[in-house]
Amino acid sequence: MRKLATIRTIKELLPIEGADRIELAIVDSWKVVVAKGLNVGDEVVYCEIDSFLPIKPEFEFLRKSCYRKLADGQEGFRLKTITLKKQISQGLCIPLKELPQLAKNKVGDDVSDILGIVKYEPPIPANLSGVCKGNFPTFLKKTDEERVQNLSKEYQEYLASGINFYATEKLDGSSATFYLKYGEFGVCSRNLELKENADNSFWKVARSLDIENKLKKLPYNACLQGELIGEGIQGNPYKIKGQDVRFFNLFNIDTYELMPIDDLCNFCQDVDLLPVPNYDFILPKTIDELLLIAEGKSALADVEREGLVIRSPDGKISFKAISNKFLLNELS
Repeated sequence: MRKLATIRTIKELLPIEGADRIELAIVDSWKVVVAKGLNVGDEVVYCEIDSFLPIKPEFEFLRKSCYRKLADGQEGFRLKTITLKKQISQGLCIPLKELPQLAKNKVGDDVSDILGIVKYEPPIPANLSGVCKGNFPTFLKKTDEERVQNLSKEYQEYLASGINFYATEKLDGSSATFYLKYGEFGVCSRNLELKENADNSFWKVARSLDIENKLKKLPYNACLQGELIGEGIQGNPYKIKGQDVRFFNLFNIDTYELMPIDDLCNFCQDVDLLPVPNYDFILPKTIDELLLIAEGKSALADVEREGLVIRSPDGKISFKAISNKFLLNELS
């Protein structure tokens, strides 16, 4: 589960040109604009972008800029990537001393539940919501890589490992999972397994691409995971007619392991499916450099790509670098 609110320390404080009352705090590899008054080494609660903070007195200062009311009536404050004085800022730092309910907590603790902070989820279009059959199957792995800004220490280890990484483009769509286990075919959105429904986009694509029969060609129980893109999905930035899926994972259910990217690409070629854009990738020396590389045009259309997912060949290391340009242009 994503740790939306954690106790961390201020690693560095930097001035912002033309600003008298604010400065830039570095928390792990996140950059956050804060009011002056904090010191290096101070303990803070860092809330990531995409956090949805509840209506509570301690968060009321966010009302003017961050208030949202969701389709189900839930109210709160959404954190997103912004710029202040031309400086990018991602997330929120609250001095730990201002949250007395966390007096017994320590650096590293996930305090999302204590503070009532959840992940902001945009409204789901009717064609994607479907009818729930059950929770996401436990014999599969969800697709939710960690953001590289949370991996400052690990990143240095990755650099020293000598591993030949590869990158896939992170497409702006909706996560889709298709599995075949002992003859039973299933279709899932990011969090749920869905009942078959002629109006549901996940199932329509599954049938139009004949994914069930294509999975039968594999000698093991398997799962394909990809990004559903096209009309009615995230504004269809790639201008695709109808809907389609680009695949990024081939998963062996029997051994509970991700198959190599070459296996995925070869299988897709054999059964006339399409993988996401992918290529060999050398990690740059710093996370800041990686975030700049993540920016760029999509391989599918002349639009800013969402970012990159970086993986080791065995799939044991996996993280994402989201384009800051994409986040700043993202619709509310």
